[in-house]
Amino acid sequence: MAQLSLHSPIGDLTVTEEDGQIISLDWGWVPSEWQSETPLLRTASDQLNQYFDGEIGDFDLPMAPPGTEFQKKVWAEMLKIPAGRTKSYGEIAKILGSAAQPVGSACGANPIPILIPCHRVLAAGGAMGGYSGLGGLETKTALLRLEKALPREQQQLDL
Repeated sequence: MAQLSLHSPIGDLTVTEEDGQIISLDWGWVPSEWQSETPLLRTASDQLNQYFDGEIGDFDLPMAPPGTEFQKKVWAEMLKIPAGRTKSYGEIAKILGSAAQPVGSACGANPIPILIPCHRVLAAGGAMGGYSGLGGLETKTALLRLEKALPREQQQLDL
């Protein structure tokens, strides 16, 4: 297992790789003795920097998030949401033949936030819902603002 930390506009982030795939993205900085720069982690860091600079919207990285089969199905649906767009928990639930609440729980359990864009999933009617990353809804709002995907009501509040 290798980890690499980077600074970002939403705080320090640490990306973890195992067996040639990204398995987690966490808030915080790991001590330098634990860090190991691999080609994949360098690519992930470069793509995250490009994302925060507004140069890319989606990521092209091999990922293997640990989770249940249902969670993996939810995360696969989230990966289909392009940058600048959102879906509701209910829309994803309908695709999977589920209820919205388990979809929300799977979003909250996403071990690779940002790269698997759980911030692009909103509650009914465009309400923000929740966000499990550091900073909660403030971070979710910042990510959606970066992608120019804030719900209309939120944009009006920010004027």
